[in-house]
Amino acid sequence: MPTTSPLADKVVTIFGGSGFVGRHVAEDLLQQNARVRIAARTPEDAFSLKPLAKLGQLQFARCNILDEHSVRACVEGSHAVVNLVGTFEGDLMKLMGEAAGTLAGAAKDAGAKSFVQISAIGADIDGPSEYARAKALGEELVRDAFPEATILRPSIIFGPDGGILTMFADLISTFPVLPVFAPDSPLQVVHVDDVAAAVAASLADPSAHAGETYELAGPDRWTMMELNQRIAEAQRRKRTFLPMPDGASAAFAALPGTPMSSDQWRMLKAGSVADGAYPGFAAFGIQPRPLELVIDRYMVHHRKHGRFADKMDTVQGREN
Repeated sequence: MPTTSPLADKVVTIFGGSGFVGRHVAEDLLQQNARVRIAARTPEDAFSLKPLAKLGQLQFARCNILDEHSVRACVEGSHAVVNLVGTFEGDLMKLMGEAAGTLAGAAKDAGAKSFVQISAIGADIDGPSEYARAKALGEELVRDAFPEATILRPSIIFGPDGGILTMFADLISTFPVLPVFAPDSPLQVVHVDDVAAAVAASLADPSAHAGETYELAGPDRWTMMELNQRIAEAQRRKRTFLPMPDGASAAFAALPGTPMSSDQWRMLKAGSVADGAYPGFAAFGIQPRPLELVIDRYMVHHRKHGRFADKMDTVQGREN
């Protein structure tokens, strides 16, 4: 007989569940027959999950994480809570730091059995970026409010419908010459479904992961330059990439209206690789998939001739 998931019929509330990572976490939990509650500023962004849920299995709640009454209303009746809130806009120390402590405290008061905090590799209260400092503050406040919480620190995330590949794919498909900021920064990009699986594993067996911190990094190391070059190769496009000096990159990021803020630049410059101080995917029995396994498939719709690109390349040569 099939094994019943420990999460079956349990209410799991996902703050930030309407975002890229949140939708994948929700899908994983729905497959385990959990009752999923999406708590977000714009929960309608996750309506695409409806066809995947059984009747009554999926709930949506509009939430302002800076309003404690709103947060407490959303966690009521939750067996488990996941905090996926992450942003580069607004007051990061409040949104990813102080609010994380509020969520954890509300979850504890509501009787939740487990809490998973999604942080980031490089979280450091003395880190170079406000993002790193805010994530570190969030970890600290979560630990204070919910000592048994599990903290997951993923590297930069990629997937078929969001993350770092999507961020660069449109630019690479459009422009023949592109600058590359922090070209030598090391990255261990990680697949969104592997992160989602780690979240589900943490919730399914909270006693095994209570109070632990894990670094979730992909199996391979890339530089930012190598990643851009590999995306172009997967798109079957000839591109020229210009490595940008740090001084020019920092000056560009400081300009108003640019696609990259100074804080994002500092975070990019720091890189995103596991330092080995914490256990990783092996603790969950997960073998993280390499970027090479999926990148060519993910870039098909960015090719000039789509899935017919290989045949057209034979006739016309590499695309422009």
